Amino acid sequence: MTPELSRRHILQGTGAGALALFLDSPLSSAPAHANTSLRAVFHMTPPSGWLCDPQRPIHVNGAYHLYYLHSAQNNGPGGWDHATTTDAVAFTHHGAAVPLQQGFPVWSGSAVVDTANTAGFGAGTIVVLATQPTGGIRKYQEQYLYWSTDGGYTFTALRNPVIANTDGRTATTQAEIDNAEWFRDPKVHWDAARNEWVCVIGRARYAAFYTSPNLRDWQLKRNFDYPNHSLGGIECPDLFEMTASDGTRHWVLGASMDAYSLGLPMTYAYWTGAWDGDQFVADNVSSPQWLDWGWDWYGAVTWPAAEAPEERRYAIGWMNNWKYAARDVPTDASDGYNGQNSIVRELRMERQPGGWYSLLSSPVPALSDHLGSTTVFRDRTVDGSTVLPWRGRAYELELDIAWEAAANVGVSVGRSPDGARHTNIGKYGGELYVDRAPSDQSGFSLVPFTRAAAPIAPGARSVHLRIFVDTQSVEVFVNAGHTVLSQQVHFDYGDTGISFYADGGPATFSGITLREFLA
Repeated sequence: MTPELSRRHILQGTGAGALALFLDSPLSSAPAHANTSLRAVFHMTPPSGWLCDPQRPIHVNGAYHLYYLHSAQNNGPGGWDHATTTDAVAFTHHGAAVPLQQGFPVWSGSAVVDTANTAGFGAGTIVVLATQPTGGIRKYQEQYLYWSTDGGYTFTALRNPVIANTDGRTATTQAEIDNAEWFRDPKVHWDAARNEWVCVIGRARYAAFYTSPNLRDWQLKRNFDYPNHSLGGIECPDLFEMTASDGTRHWVLGASMDAYSLGLPMTYAYWTGAWDGDQFVADNVSSPQWLDWGWDWYGAVTWPAAEAPEERRYAIGWMNNWKYAARDVPTDASDGYNGQNSIVRELRMERQPGGWYSLLSSPVPALSDHLGSTTVFRDRTVDGSTVLPWRGRAYELELDIAWEAAANVGVSVGRSPDGARHTNIGKYGGELYVDRAPSDQSGFSLVPFTRAAAPIAPGARSVHLRIFVDTQSVEVFVNAGHTVLSQQVHFDYGDTGISFYADGGPATFSGITLREFLA
């Protein structure tokens, strides 16, 4: 990525049109709410407390079972809480499944259904591998096994780790200790072609692979090392195979990574390639692709869609970032919780004109089953700015924008009644950006992590956007889903307006459709 396309670029993309939004218009709006809750309307949030990494869901008895890291205090020690969904939109919470035990926290891992009883707990047992720091010592991060015979509601633990951290036991130098303190987030799947379980574990500068016949006894295979360590360490790794739209099969190795120093995302990076039972060989080891370009899509997991497991996968991410996650946010005071997951997106793999394969993202179709009213506006040409006569707190805005000479063009959402607060979504030069800085409330500024940007062709003269706005977030799907930007945004309760802007020439806004989500 060239420097001018860096997400850290200081230009905020807020020209005269984006800022001159102080004209009120007659409104067609959602009904006023009687309370001042800031809880997300169509995103998964915890009933109370702190939500962190989602754990890859499993499909059992007609429902997806999703576990997530939970604590009673912000960024405190905790375990796994449990929620279920039948449509990947509405979740039912069931409380703690793998709880904090005597101060012994449970970190990320994965669950599998042991259909063939390879582990000896019974056919259909749900088995979890999760990271725990043995004795509370960071360099003794090790992988522990839990099992459930009641459909994933309660779990029993094996006493000793099933994958020990031998590096931690021998580490003496600081470099060895640093490496040992990064041995986490086992992701397990069944390799039917080789009749064995495969586990990938995140390390500070590589991914480590293990195989097992029974989920208890594991053999280390060859590591996957990437040459540019500035991409960051591997957290919450992901390994899966899927069929592309042209019928070809491809393996994917993904992970949450912090590439901030390179001006690249701090979200989900992935490589396409091949798994041979011993190692993962990337098609292009030097340059991973990214599933999200916003600041807030970390710890993401993917899983096969039950109705088409070979061709389609779902994905969900934690809408937060470790650069600023450990802090109070407005929902702590208003609703007693901190953290939310993204909407679930559907992934498909397609061959690109250059010959490589990419994962494309679309909002999960079941979101349409949770909509209330739909409002369609006439096309309009804007030269400067205009306020749309509509207000809402939880909605999808879909539209096309076309321009010829305009330098900066886009949409402002979460506009306060006086126009002072808003989040801008637009195109400037070679970037498609989401800038939440104007939405900052006192005490919740995220500078310098306010403006996220993704590359777009500098010569582009049109863009199709699907913008999902909830009470505390914005997610933007661009064109066919090649680009997504997910941002945590702490809107105030009255920040419900929308406006359009074009600086340096007119732009046409067409196909303007607003779909409100039911509270």
